[in-house]
Amino acid sequence: MADAGGSASATRMWCSVPERLQLHMAMLALQFGYAGFHVVSRAALNMGISKLVFPVYRNIIALLMLLPFAYFLEKKERPAITLNFLLQFFLLALVGITANQGFYLLGLDNTSPTFASAIQNSVPAITFLMAVILRIEKVRLNRKDGIGKVIGTVLCVAGASVITLYQGPTIYSPAPPLNRPTPMFVSLGDAKGKNWTLGCLYLIGHCLSWSGWLVLQAPVLKKYPARLSVTSYTCFFGLIQFLIIAAFFERDPQAWIFHSGGELFTILYAGVVASGIAFAVQIWCIDRGGPVFVAVYQPVQTLVVAIMASLALGEEFYLGGIIGAVLIIVGLYLVLWGKSEERKFAAQEKAAIQSTPDHSNSRTSSHIRTTLTQPLLHPSTENV
Repeated sequence: MADAGGSASATRMWCSVPERLQLHMAMLALQFGYAGFHVVSRAALNMGISKLVFPVYRNIIALLMLLPFAYFLEKKERPAITLNFLLQFFLLALVGITANQGFYLLGLDNTSPTFASAIQNSVPAITFLMAVILRIEKVRLNRKDGIGKVIGTVLCVAGASVITLYQGPTIYSPAPPLNRPTPMFVSLGDAKGKNWTLGCLYLIGHCLSWSGWLVLQAPVLKKYPARLSVTSYTCFFGLIQFLIIAAFFERDPQAWIFHSGGELFTILYAGVVASGIAFAVQIWCIDRGGPVFVAVYQPVQTLVVAIMASLALGEEFYLGGIIGAVLIIVGLYLVLWGKSEERKFAAQEKAAIQSTPDHSNSRTSSHIRTTLTQPLLHPSTENV
């Protein structure tokens, strides 16, 4: 009874907190969770976990967490499954799970958690660029919102290019080499002896896959509006694809066995925190605060990753990475500012048209409908 009373009291205390404050607290917690995923993933790779086994176990855990919610919560609104839908889910999995997570791990293995997180800030701009190319999004260069989105996209591309092509001198090292203390995780560290440029190219492939996943989901969700079910199907097909790839390229049976508690922890963290809990928190924040509110917190993740990686992995920071990260973050905010201004223009046009009796409601809705209906950062950011 005491436990039940304490739980009820905690619930009342949380409900008494203003919703805006709840949103900020949830988004900060989410960024810490995602930041931990970057560091934990790098830890998993340095422990020797296979880059094929890791995503297989991660997606198994995520699927087991998503399935019950998708089945019970969307039982009434889920359309009947058809072969066409299955093919679309398979394509979404190929782009958003297999390519996305595969490129991420390959890139992280050759770079560092900080720069992996920094490059991810370019995803909204790349998504916008893809939407323009596919004519899902319109650019109005005669308005400040259109100019802001174009400049932001250029800055994001420039930042990613700087990170890829120019590493530069070491700007910050956790401690002088002679008296550097033992890192928190002795087996972990920066990507020494790896191909930095190749790693950045892999991470750009990861961002392209993620952006393509967001753009491709828009038409699928219009026909199949059950988000949890779409995510579950995508996760299922992604798991199948990774299993097929692993069957050909991962021939060592020992790779599928956990050799330490640390390996088990990294996989559980990836599946439970970065996929299951993060999905639930982010979809609530997008529903309550909107996609722009969620997206502006993305650079916070980069800062948290930098601090975590420096403390836990002894990671060094390079001039090229810092310059590129700043360009990408400035570009991100310009794109998000442009999207916000675009919505304001749309609201003004709607108000003006509704005040004119000559226009019908159908013409109004078609005239001001937002061209890109999905958030720039999708609720499932299975992050990677």
